[in-house]
Amino acid sequence: MRRLLEKQRADCARDGLPSAEIRIERLDKSIDLLCTHSDALCAAMSADFGHRSTDQSRFSDISGSIDTLKYAKKNVRSWMRPEKRATMFPLGLFGARAAVHYQPKGVVGIISPWNFPVNLTFAPLAGVLAAGNRAMIKPSEFTEQTSALMSELIAKYYEEDEVAVVIGGADVGAEFTSLPFDHMLFTGATSIAHHVMRAAAENLVPVTLELGGKSPVFIGKSADIPKAALRIMSGKTLNAGQICLAPDYVFLPEGKESEFVEAAKSAVTAMFPDGLRDNDDYTSVVNQRHLDRLNTYLEDAREKGADVIALNPGDEDFSQQPHHKMAPHIVVNANDDMLVMQDEIFGPILPVRTYNNVQETVAYINKNPRPLGLYYFGSDTTERDYVLDNTTSGGVTINDVFFHVAQEDLPFGGVGPSGMGAYHGEEGFNEFSHKKAVYTQASADLFALIRPPYGDKFRKFIGGRIKP
Repeated sequence: MRRLLEKQRADCARDGLPSAEIRIERLDKSIDLLCTHSDALCAAMSADFGHRSTDQSRFSDISGSIDTLKYAKKNVRSWMRPEKRATMFPLGLFGARAAVHYQPKGVVGIISPWNFPVNLTFAPLAGVLAAGNRAMIKPSEFTEQTSALMSELIAKYYEEDEVAVVIGGADVGAEFTSLPFDHMLFTGATSIAHHVMRAAAENLVPVTLELGGKSPVFIGKSADIPKAALRIMSGKTLNAGQICLAPDYVFLPEGKESEFVEAAKSAVTAMFPDGLRDNDDYTSVVNQRHLDRLNTYLEDAREKGADVIALNPGDEDFSQQPHHKMAPHIVVNANDDMLVMQDEIFGPILPVRTYNNVQETVAYINKNPRPLGLYYFGSDTTERDYVLDNTTSGGVTINDVFFHVAQEDLPFGGVGPSGMGAYHGEEGFNEFSHKKAVYTQASADLFALIRPPYGDKFRKFIGGRIKP
């Protein structure tokens, strides 16, 4: 790993600032890789999950990554241009100029997770390459076949001094985070992010952390409950809820529990009319450990008095299956004593709570760690604006869930425990660029006024500036 890093850094210094053409060529390599090998990548992801919907993988990991890469390719020339800035008065009148130049940081380390192993490798890579950097990638060991295939394909498309992949488990990951990169991006659990940031601090490596947390859904009194339930359950069943931005719990107006549960049942039945267990459209929980964790949440909620409702259209038995599929569950009357309200769920379980007024709901959201996403459903603009103005989250989608992450012209990132820094689109280019301040002095000797020996003219000049 250190050899790769030293080689990439040496080649950065040798080659200098890469042109737009070189950056576009590197982006095109990733686009071609994904287009040409989409079937193989989808098969690898399905094998790693036990079963993963191929159609979902083509949508979320393949086409989603290609869209991001194409957006960067389309805009990289304009992003690269120096940005003019204002000079202090009256320097500009004499011909002085100021600008920001966007310079590659150098070698960026990318640590990608298992839940969207292709997308969360290639989407950040778009910003890294557009900014003119080299990249070293450490994919997850939990999606072993996908990681191995990405390593093989990237080695075919890129020289190792451009993009390289490092394969291995937790020990390799720990060593990777200790490398003196010029920037590091980690996508994963908040608990692991503490170790990543601690390791990066030893070398003063700047980091972008894309984490998660418990993203709340606020269903306003003006909301269309059936429509809201359909959109929420669409998000909660995508990838079996194994999404950092998945709706993690719902606040409903008091008295609307039965209506929401029935609407959620109808939504799941409409999406999976032939059942779930053998349905190619429904993805498995990634492994037995995570399935056991999710079942523990359900058992704990039942023991503590919640009403746990399975959304199982075919009334199927999931105890006998070749994979780790799990029916979606609604946990009604969830409270803070339950594990399901304490940990990020990362699976197809949705706790539901009720409220009397918007203020108490906002207060609850604010007393907990700031989430990666927040979702508001309703048509009451006063209520909506109150929620938006009085909560802090990485991003917000109104009247749906996590659509803000699909907008390349919006920054994607968390805040506090849900992350730091942002990427996607121009924000990604900026995140992985060094913004270098460049000042060009006027031909006139403007410094003469403020050189010693100081006299009345100097004092008059400074006196004129020291005033309200």
